[in-house]
Amino acid sequence: MGILNVTPDSFSDGGRYTLVNLAVQQALQMAAEGAAFIDIGGESTRPGAEDVGEQEELDRVLPVLEALRKESNVLVSIDTSSPKLMLEAAKLGANLLNDVRSFTREGALEAAVATGLPICIMHMRGEPSSMQQQTDYVDVVAEVKHWLSHRLQACITAGIAQEKILLDPGFGFAKQLPHNLTLLANLNRLLSLGQPLLVGMSRKRMLGEITGKSALERDAAGLAAHLLAAQQGASILRVHSVVGLKDALQVWQAVQQASSLT
Repeated sequence: MGILNVTPDSFSDGGRYTLVNLAVQQALQMAAEGAAFIDIGGESTRPGAEDVGEQEELDRVLPVLEALRKESNVLVSIDTSSPKLMLEAAKLGANLLNDVRSFTREGALEAAVATGLPICIMHMRGEPSSMQQQTDYVDVVAEVKHWLSHRLQACITAGIAQEKILLDPGFGFAKQLPHNLTLLANLNRLLSLGQPLLVGMSRKRMLGEITGKSALERDAAGLAAHLLAAQQGASILRVHSVVGLKDALQVWQAVQQASSLT
């Protein structure tokens, strides 16, 4: 899954793709490099980020989605918590709704049900503006798993088919470095929930805390982290740089196939 931030303030690439033609060009480039999904987001959810107005988010995302749909049939995920954007994006051909707030905003779950689209629910505490003040865990893996299980059941009860739900442990969202590392080391424990896992660690602060690198210098670290996630059973890897990870996955998969023949 290639990340396309059409925001002026995302932590690593804010402002680069606010023009529709540049955003579409980047999406097509990631698709050519091997991205199965393009994840379009019009609201920064970095730590400390404030909410964006709904109309502004619509104005950022919908023109890009509409223009991209004229150029490509690549699968498109919409990274949003806005019920209105969910509904409008579905009309324009979106394929997946990816909500860091797990459809807890008023009307969001109802909108998701109305679209009939697959969804991704993610673990987070509070809001992006306050989440890093809510990192008190006793057993982060167990607590994330319990929360995802509870939210999964709420979505099923609301009318979303279980086979249409992805789970995201929310690396970097209301979590400090030790929590992120523990989650990555034990990611396979979440597989018992029975849902595919979507994982995103690309260029995040956790990688900078390990390597000392700035956001734009973290792609190599992200490649390693996402390869580890794949080995733990993650199904979708959400990244800024597609091409390097695609190559790494092909090597790993080739080795897996070879080992299965011996």
